[in-house]
Amino acid sequence: MNEYQITAYAKINLGLDVVKRLPDGYHQVKMIMQSIGIRDELLLEKAGHGVTFTTDSEELPADESNLACRAARLMLEKYRISGGVRIHLQKNIPIAAGMAGGSADAAAVMKGMNRLFDLDAPLSQLMEYGVSIGADVPYCILGGTALAEGIGEKLTPLPPIPACRILAAKPDISVSTRYVYEHLDARGIPCHPDIDGMEAAVRAGDLPGILCRMANVLEAVTVPAHPVISTLKNRMLKLGAEGSLMSGSGPTVFGIFTDPQAALSALEQLQKDGLARQVFLTEPV
Repeated sequence: MNEYQITAYAKINLGLDVVKRLPDGYHQVKMIMQSIGIRDELLLEKAGHGVTFTTDSEELPADESNLACRAARLMLEKYRISGGVRIHLQKNIPIAAGMAGGSADAAAVMKGMNRLFDLDAPLSQLMEYGVSIGADVPYCILGGTALAEGIGEKLTPLPPIPACRILAAKPDISVSTRYVYEHLDARGIPCHPDIDGMEAAVRAGDLPGILCRMANVLEAVTVPAHPVISTLKNRMLKLGAEGSLMSGSGPTVFGIFTDPQAALSALEQLQKDGLARQVFLTEPV
């Protein structure tokens, strides 16, 4: 095998709680994560040496700040691969959007190189290495529905959530995850999301039980700085979403619909509203 194509899926947070700030500056979190059908496509090819990266996106760097490049170099080093790899990324997941696009690409590179170079490394090992690139990388390697704890690297796979449609909208702003966490008062969170109850609802296949517990403590920082997030949440609810939330550190807002026609109508209306430059209608993966 000289080349391998792989898909990287975006994620949303159905629930996101911050338990405390750790001495090293990271935060202990408790989250329910969900892969969704918004995707990047990556083509990996064997090369003579090193890492060559290209993309159709003008916004992405091709240096070590790119998580896909870092993931490829990590794989070359950890598994002592004698050759190199060329990576081409077709970018569809919004950038700096709270959807783990960079982490998803890094995870896809690690899984793709595992196949391309016949490494036979277990996913658990890839996840262990991936956390050094980013806290969301282990989850993106796992995918699906999962409870994430620790800094996001302690993962418990969960059953798929019930069928639904997911409308995701990214306003024309970017949010720094570091900024949001640095400005979060972890000790002053007035009400913590019921992540345990949401986990139980997921295990029971109880979509209303999931929806009524959707909450994200990072909204306390991001929404005051970018009120359009609150506007989008309210708009989705008025358009028929049965729950709406900001994903991750934002600014992407998603709404969950059980009526496919209502979801399609909401998509068309949001595109007309102009509140978000990128709007997607998708489903859980």
